[in-house]
Amino acid sequence: MQHTISVVVENEFGVLARVSGLFSGRGFNIDSLSVAPTSDESLSRITIVTRGDDAILEQITKQLNKLVDVIKVLDFSEDNAIERELALIKVAAEDESRAEVLRIVDIFRAKIIDVTPKSYTIEATGSPIKINAILDLLRPLGLKELVRTGSVAIGRGAKGWKG
Repeated sequence: MQHTISVVVENEFGVLARVSGLFSGRGFNIDSLSVAPTSDESLSRITIVTRGDDAILEQITKQLNKLVDVIKVLDFSEDNAIERELALIKVAAEDESRAEVLRIVDIFRAKIIDVTPKSYTIEATGSPIKINAILDLLRPLGLKELVRTGSVAIGRGAKGWKG
C-alpha cells in the first residue's frame, strides 16, 4: 500500500540526510521525495511517498518522531489530503502524431511549453494518477524524455500542520 508522509523539520544542514538515512538504514524504499521551506523559513516540509503495510508505516512514523529535528509527522491517505505532482514530458511530434498529442494535452489540461520541428515538451500537473494516465497515452506516440517532481501533499480542511 502506498503512503504519503509529510514531515515538518528544522531547516538545517543534514536533516534531509538523517531522514532519508532512516529509510535506507531500515530497508524502506522511497518512491518520491520533495523538500522545500514552509511559510516559516526556519522550517522545511519533506513529502515522502513510500510503500508498505500499516505496521511498516507505524514503524516509520515512530522512527521519524525520534529524530531531534523533526517537528511533526503527518500521514496522508487519499481521502484526507490533496496531492499534486508536476511532470515535464518530451514527446516525438512528427507530422502524423502532432494532432493526437495536442488532443491529449487538451483533454488533460496540460500545456505545451516548447515546440521544435520534431518534438513537443509538455507541462502536466495533477494527481499522480492523472500524470500516469497522460503518460500511458503519450508513450505509444514516442516518449523521448520525462522528469517528475514527485508528490507534494497538504491536508484537506483543518487537517494538517500550520507553519
